[in-house]
Amino acid sequence: MTRRTRTRLSRAIANVIIIVLGIGMLYPVAWLVSASFKESNTIFTSPGLWPTAFTLDNYPEGWRGIGIVSFGTFFKNSFMISGLSVLANVIFCSLTAYAFARLRFVGRRVWFTIMLLTLMLPNHVTTIPRYVIFRAFGWIDTILPFVVPRIFATDAFFVFLLVQFIRSLPTELDESAYIDGAGKFGIYTRIILPLTVPALVTTMLFSFLWTWDDFFNQLLFLNSPDKYTVPMGLRLFLDSSGISSWGPMFAMSVLAIVPAFVLFFSLQKYFVQGIATTGIKG
Repeated sequence: MTRRTRTRLSRAIANVIIIVLGIGMLYPVAWLVSASFKESNTIFTSPGLWPTAFTLDNYPEGWRGIGIVSFGTFFKNSFMISGLSVLANVIFCSLTAYAFARLRFVGRRVWFTIMLLTLMLPNHVTTIPRYVIFRAFGWIDTILPFVVPRIFATDAFFVFLLVQFIRSLPTELDESAYIDGAGKFGIYTRIILPLTVPALVTTMLFSFLWTWDDFFNQLLFLNSPDKYTVPMGLRLFLDSSGISSWGPMFAMSVLAIVPAFVLFFSLQKYFVQGIATTGIKG
Protein backbone atom coordinates (compact mmCIF):
# COMPACT_ATOMS: atom_id res chain seq x y z
CA MET A 1 0.00 0.00 0.00
CA THR A 2 1.48 3.31 -1.06
CA ARG A 3 1.77 6.34 1.16
CA ARG A 4 -0.82 8.22 -0.90
CA THR A 5 -3.29 5.36 -0.52
CA ARG A 6 -2.72 5.19 3.24
CA THR A 7 -3.35 8.94 3.48
CA ARG A 8 -6.64 8.66 1.57
CA LEU A 9 -7.71 5.68 3.68
CA SER A 10 -6.96 7.49 6.95
CA ARG A 11 -8.88 10.56 5.76
CA ALA A 12 -11.85 8.39 4.75
CA ILE A 13 -11.88 6.66 8.14
CA ALA A 14 -11.66 10.05 9.91
CA ASN A 15 -14.56 11.40 7.83
CA VAL A 16 -16.69 8.36 8.61
CA ILE A 17 -16.01 8.75 12.35
CA ILE A 18 -16.87 12.47 12.20
CA ILE A 19 -20.12 11.74 10.32
CA VAL A 20 -21.13 9.05 12.84
CA LEU A 21 -20.39 11.39 15.76
CA GLY A 22 -22.31 14.20 14.06
CA ILE A 23 -25.37 11.97 13.57
CA GLY A 24 -25.14 10.90 17.21
CA MET A 25 -25.04 14.52 18.35
CA LEU A 26 -27.97 15.49 16.12
CA TYR A 27 -30.15 12.60 17.27
CA PRO A 28 -31.47 14.37 20.44
CA VAL A 29 -32.49 17.37 18.32
CA ALA A 30 -34.20 15.10 15.79
CA TRP A 31 -36.01 13.30 18.61
CA LEU A 32 -37.11 16.65 20.08
CA VAL A 33 -38.58 17.75 16.75
CA SER A 34 -40.28 14.36 16.33
CA ALA A 35 -41.73 14.47 19.86
CA SER A 36 -43.24 17.89 19.18
CA PHE A 37 -45.54 16.24 16.58
CA LYS A 38 -46.63 13.37 18.84
CA GLU A 39 -49.53 13.21 21.25
CA SER A 40 -48.42 13.66 24.85
CA ASN A 41 -49.46 10.15 25.89
CA THR A 42 -47.41 8.51 23.10
CA ILE A 43 -44.14 10.43 23.42
CA PHE A 44 -42.48 8.01 25.83
CA THR A 45 -44.41 4.89 24.83
CA SER A 46 -43.16 5.07 21.22
CA PRO A 47 -39.61 6.42 21.43
CA GLY A 48 -38.98 6.13 17.67
CA LEU A 49 -38.38 9.20 15.53
CA TRP A 50 -41.45 8.73 13.32
CA PRO A 51 -44.71 9.64 15.13
CA THR A 52 -47.31 6.88 15.23
CA ALA A 53 -50.03 9.51 15.66
CA PHE A 54 -49.07 12.76 13.90
CA THR A 55 -50.55 15.98 15.36
CA LEU A 56 -50.01 19.71 15.06
CA ASP A 57 -52.06 20.60 18.13
CA ASN A 58 -48.99 20.86 20.36
CA TYR A 59 -47.86 24.10 18.73
CA PRO A 60 -51.03 26.20 19.13
CA GLU A 61 -51.63 24.69 22.55
CA GLY A 62 -48.09 25.47 23.64
CA TRP A 63 -48.25 28.99 22.20
CA ARG A 64 -51.30 29.70 24.36
CA GLY A 65 -49.03 29.09 27.34
CA ILE A 66 -50.51 28.84 30.79
CA GLY A 67 -53.70 30.65 29.82
CA ILE A 68 -53.01 33.91 31.63
CA VAL A 69 -49.81 34.62 29.70
CA SER A 70 -49.15 33.37 26.18
CA PHE A 71 -45.80 32.01 25.08
CA GLY A 72 -45.43 34.99 22.78
CA THR A 73 -44.93 37.11 25.91
CA PHE A 74 -42.09 34.84 27.01
CA PHE A 75 -40.43 35.17 23.61
CA LYS A 76 -40.81 38.95 23.71
CA ASN A 77 -39.22 39.13 27.16
CA SER A 78 -36.34 36.86 26.13
CA PHE A 79 -35.65 38.87 22.98
CA MET A 80 -35.72 42.11 24.96
CA ILE A 81 -33.30 40.92 27.65
CA SER A 82 -31.01 39.14 25.18
CA GLY A 83 -31.01 42.04 22.71
CA LEU A 84 -30.17 44.66 25.33
CA SER A 85 -27.49 42.40 26.81
CA VAL A 86 -25.91 41.89 23.39
CA LEU A 87 -25.96 45.62 22.67
CA ALA A 88 -24.41 46.49 26.03
CA ASN A 89 -21.69 43.84 25.72
CA VAL A 90 -20.74 44.80 22.17
CA ILE A 91 -20.45 48.50 22.98
CA PHE A 92 -18.90 48.53 26.44
CA CYS A 93 -16.74 45.41 26.22
CA SER A 94 -15.23 46.71 22.99
CA LEU A 95 -14.56 50.10 24.61
CA THR A 96 -12.89 48.44 27.59
CA ALA A 97 -10.87 46.13 25.34
CA TYR A 98 -9.71 49.09 23.25
CA ALA A 99 -8.51 50.85 26.39
CA PHE A 100 -6.56 47.79 27.59
CA ALA A 101 -5.10 47.02 24.16
CA ARG A 102 -4.20 50.47 22.86
CA LEU A 103 -4.22 53.13 25.58
CA ARG A 104 -1.49 53.70 28.14
CA PHE A 105 -2.67 54.57 31.63
CA VAL A 106 -1.52 54.04 35.21
CA GLY A 107 -2.26 50.55 36.52
CA ARG A 108 -3.27 49.14 33.14
CA ARG A 109 -1.57 45.78 33.69
CA VAL A 110 -2.82 45.53 37.26
CA TRP A 111 -6.43 46.15 36.29
CA PHE A 112 -6.16 43.77 33.35
CA THR A 113 -4.81 41.07 35.68
CA ILE A 114 -7.66 41.66 38.14
CA MET A 115 -10.13 41.36 35.28
CA LEU A 116 -8.60 38.04 34.22
CA LEU A 117 -8.81 36.78 37.80
CA THR A 118 -12.58 37.30 37.72
CA LEU A 119 -12.74 34.65 34.97
CA MET A 120 -11.74 32.06 37.58
CA LEU A 121 -14.44 33.21 40.00
CA PRO A 122 -17.47 30.86 39.93
CA ASN A 123 -20.68 32.66 39.08
CA HIS A 124 -22.51 31.12 42.05
CA VAL A 125 -20.11 32.79 44.48
CA THR A 126 -21.57 36.18 43.57
CA THR A 127 -25.20 35.05 43.57
CA ILE A 128 -26.11 36.15 47.10
CA PRO A 129 -24.21 39.48 46.99
CA ARG A 130 -25.80 40.33 43.64
CA TYR A 131 -29.28 39.50 44.92
CA VAL A 132 -28.76 41.63 48.05
CA ILE A 133 -27.52 44.58 46.00
CA PHE A 134 -30.26 44.37 43.35
CA ARG A 135 -32.92 43.99 46.04
CA ALA A 136 -31.60 47.10 47.78
CA PHE A 137 -31.85 48.96 44.46
CA GLY A 138 -35.40 47.71 43.92
CA TRP A 139 -34.45 45.93 40.71
CA ILE A 140 -35.99 42.55 41.53
CA ASP A 141 -38.65 41.49 39.00
CA THR A 142 -37.22 43.84 36.33
CA ILE A 143 -34.78 43.43 33.47
CA LEU A 144 -32.24 45.76 35.12
CA PRO A 145 -30.19 42.98 36.84
CA PHE A 146 -29.52 41.47 33.40
CA VAL A 147 -28.69 44.67 31.50
CA VAL A 148 -27.14 47.24 33.86
CA PRO A 149 -24.12 45.12 34.97
CA ARG A 150 -23.17 44.62 31.33
CA ILE A 151 -22.91 48.38 30.89
CA PHE A 152 -19.86 48.13 33.16
CA ALA A 153 -18.29 45.39 30.98
CA THR A 154 -18.60 42.72 33.66
CA ASP A 155 -18.29 39.84 31.15
CA ALA A 156 -14.51 39.52 31.32
CA PHE A 157 -14.40 36.75 28.72
CA PHE A 158 -15.58 39.09 25.97
CA VAL A 159 -13.16 41.82 27.04
CA PHE A 160 -10.29 39.34 26.93
CA LEU A 161 -11.39 38.03 23.52
CA LEU A 162 -11.56 41.53 22.06
CA VAL A 163 -8.25 42.57 23.64
CA GLN A 164 -6.48 39.64 21.99
CA PHE A 165 -8.05 40.49 18.64
CA ILE A 166 -7.22 44.20 18.83
CA ARG A 167 -3.62 43.43 19.79
CA SER A 168 -3.25 41.47 16.56
CA LEU A 169 -4.06 44.59 14.51
CA PRO A 170 -1.07 46.69 13.33
CA THR A 171 -0.46 49.75 15.47
CA GLU A 172 0.61 51.61 12.32
CA LEU A 173 -3.07 52.03 11.49
CA ASP A 174 -3.61 53.94 14.72
CA GLU A 175 -0.54 56.07 14.12
CA SER A 176 -1.62 56.94 10.59
CA ALA A 177 -5.08 57.93 11.79
CA TYR A 178 -3.56 60.02 14.59
CA ILE A 179 -1.35 61.87 12.09
CA ASP A 180 -4.45 62.58 9.99
CA GLY A 181 -6.02 64.26 13.01
CA ALA A 182 -8.16 61.50 14.50
CA GLY A 183 -8.48 61.36 18.27
CA LYS A 184 -8.55 58.26 20.44
CA PHE A 185 -12.29 57.87 20.15
CA GLY A 186 -12.13 58.52 16.41
CA ILE A 187 -9.52 55.76 16.04
CA TYR A 188 -11.80 53.44 17.99
CA THR A 189 -14.89 54.15 15.88
CA ARG A 190 -13.26 54.49 12.44
CA ILE A 191 -10.33 52.04 12.61
CA ILE A 192 -10.74 49.50 15.42
CA LEU A 193 -14.46 48.76 15.28
CA PRO A 194 -14.63 47.96 11.52
CA LEU A 195 -11.63 45.64 11.79
CA THR A 196 -12.91 43.79 14.85
CA VAL A 197 -16.23 42.75 13.28
CA PRO A 198 -15.42 39.00 13.55
CA ALA A 199 -14.64 39.30 17.27
CA LEU A 200 -17.71 41.49 17.79
CA VAL A 201 -19.90 38.91 16.07
CA THR A 202 -18.43 36.21 18.33
CA THR A 203 -19.22 38.41 21.33
CA MET A 204 -22.74 38.93 20.06
CA LEU A 205 -23.35 35.22 19.47
CA PHE A 206 -22.05 34.05 22.83
CA SER A 207 -23.78 36.87 24.68
CA PHE A 208 -27.11 36.09 23.00
CA LEU A 209 -26.87 32.33 23.57
CA TRP A 210 -25.78 32.61 27.21
CA THR A 211 -28.53 35.12 28.00
CA TRP A 212 -31.20 33.28 26.00
CA ASP A 213 -30.44 29.95 27.73
CA ASP A 214 -29.92 31.39 31.21
CA PHE A 215 -32.45 29.84 33.58
CA PHE A 216 -30.90 30.25 37.02
CA ASN A 217 -30.51 34.05 37.06
CA GLN A 218 -33.90 34.60 35.47
CA LEU A 219 -35.49 32.32 38.07
CA LEU A 220 -33.69 34.28 40.77
CA PHE A 221 -34.60 37.82 39.70
CA LEU A 222 -38.00 37.45 37.95
CA ASN A 223 -41.18 36.75 39.91
CA SER A 224 -44.14 37.81 37.75
CA PRO A 225 -45.39 35.39 35.03
CA ASP A 226 -45.83 38.26 32.56
CA LYS A 227 -42.07 38.95 32.86
CA TYR A 228 -40.95 35.33 32.50
CA THR A 229 -38.58 34.36 29.71
CA VAL A 230 -38.60 31.31 27.43
CA PRO A 231 -36.67 28.96 29.80
CA MET A 232 -39.03 29.83 32.64
CA GLY A 233 -42.05 29.51 30.37
CA LEU A 234 -40.98 25.99 29.42
CA ARG A 235 -40.78 25.08 33.08
CA LEU A 236 -44.45 25.96 33.52
CA PHE A 237 -45.47 22.97 31.39
CA LEU A 238 -44.11 20.60 34.05
CA ASP A 239 -46.42 20.01 36.98
CA SER A 240 -45.05 18.67 40.27
CA SER A 241 -48.31 16.74 40.75
CA GLY A 242 -47.38 14.50 37.82
CA ILE A 243 -49.63 16.02 35.13
CA SER A 244 -47.25 17.53 32.57
CA SER A 245 -47.92 18.85 29.07
CA TRP A 246 -45.01 17.14 27.34
CA GLY A 247 -46.22 17.70 23.78
CA PRO A 248 -46.67 21.50 24.05
CA MET A 249 -43.42 21.77 26.01
CA PHE A 250 -41.45 19.97 23.28
CA ALA A 251 -43.17 22.07 20.62
CA MET A 252 -42.14 25.31 22.31
CA SER A 253 -38.66 23.87 22.89
CA VAL A 254 -38.31 23.48 19.13
CA LEU A 255 -39.31 27.11 18.62
CA ALA A 256 -36.92 28.16 21.40
CA ILE A 257 -33.86 26.78 19.60
CA VAL A 258 -34.77 28.32 16.23
CA PRO A 259 -33.33 31.82 16.97
CA ALA A 260 -30.02 30.32 18.10
CA PHE A 261 -29.78 28.14 14.97
CA VAL A 262 -30.65 31.02 12.63
CA LEU A 263 -28.23 33.42 14.30
CA PHE A 264 -25.35 30.95 14.40
CA PHE A 265 -25.60 29.65 10.83
CA SER A 266 -26.14 33.11 9.34
CA LEU A 267 -23.00 34.46 11.08
CA GLN A 268 -20.89 31.31 11.08
CA LYS A 269 -18.12 32.78 8.90
CA TYR A 270 -17.53 35.72 11.23
CA PHE A 271 -17.82 33.46 14.26
CA VAL A 272 -14.96 31.22 13.09
CA GLN A 273 -12.79 34.25 12.31
CA GLY A 274 -13.50 35.73 15.72
CA ILE A 275 -12.57 32.56 17.57
CA ALA A 276 -9.35 32.29 15.60
CA THR A 277 -8.54 35.96 16.39
CA THR A 278 -6.39 36.16 13.31
CA GLY A 279 -6.56 39.94 12.89
CA ILE A 280 -6.14 41.36 9.39
CA LYS A 281 -5.98 38.85 6.57
CA GLY A 282 -3.92 39.62 3.53
